[in-house]
Amino acid sequence: MAAGLHVGAQLTVSLHEQSVVSAATGIARPDESMGEDTLMPWFSATKAITAAAVLQQWEQGHLDLDDAVARHVPAFASNGKERVTVRHLLTHTAGLVATDDSVDEACDAALEDGWEPGRRAAYRPRGPFAVLGEIVHRLDGRSIEDYVSEELFEPLGMADSWLALSPARHAAYGRRMGAMHNTSGDRREVIAGLDGAEAFAEARPSLSGVGPMADLLRFYMMLLGKGALDGVRVLSPQTVEAMCARHRVGLTDETFGAVVDWGLGVMVNSWHYRRKPAPYGYGNHASARAFGHGGSQSSIAFTDPEHGLAVALVFNGMAGEAANHRRTQAVVTALYEDLGLDRGIA
Repeated sequence: MAAGLHVGAQLTVSLHEQSVVSAATGIARPDESMGEDTLMPWFSATKAITAAAVLQQWEQGHLDLDDAVARHVPAFASNGKERVTVRHLLTHTAGLVATDDSVDEACDAALEDGWEPGRRAAYRPRGPFAVLGEIVHRLDGRSIEDYVSEELFEPLGMADSWLALSPARHAAYGRRMGAMHNTSGDRREVIAGLDGAEAFAEARPSLSGVGPMADLLRFYMMLLGKGALDGVRVLSPQTVEAMCARHRVGLTDETFGAVVDWGLGVMVNSWHYRRKPAPYGYGNHASARAFGHGGSQSSIAFTDPEHGLAVALVFNGMAGEAANHRRTQAVVTALYEDLGLDRGIA
């Protein structure tokens, strides 16, 4: 904060199912302190939630990971996308050219020139997960926002987490709604379009999640618990193992410019390739089994099964990719050291 990288932050941590950190500092919005119960945008950290919804459909036998996407969304079978599978979307190996959250645009889009699905990798923040959300909707019948609320958030006790907020619900939260700031320049100001009810009204499976970090931590505690939390099961142990397995290995991500291994909708620790954290990585001491997802220039949430650790961290300040990487990795590395988990990676 002294360096001007952010105006506030939330951090929640559990170790062996026990809370060890629950903290907030700075401001949530002008003239309002950041609280542990402040709702902050998750941005792309939402993708792990959508992936879990897809995997619930998989374990119930409603889809196969290697189904062609067009089996579930027939309009997708255009412009060379007939062989793109659900697994390709989850692992960002589809090569889909789609820049927003429109399912129609994703269906109309082509693949990048020369792209062979599954053989190259490039993180695409919007289009693929818009289609995954549509698949869940078509298989189940509920909207993706209602589905994740009823099948994930409510069972896991994530009472203040949403994929979309109605204007009335947004108003009811009042000053508990955080306002993301732009801290990449000389001024520290609320980002236009990310404050007010309109910013949270539309469900976008790729990035519209919002809630306190304490809620998001519960999702990762569930994954650490092999699909169950507080006696409530939302995924089978086998599904969680499939989610965090390395389905994409050793490929250079053409968006991040680094080798990043991928599970089903989550990034798996890729420290070993360069012996330093990958973009949106998990610091210098995480085990090879750590997995999770980041949110654009602001957040990181993950679990490390080898250490029994779950972490959810958000900064109120989009400081640019390079600055965000430096601060998130410094905090996560220090966290392992403070908890005595810094035995390093062989």
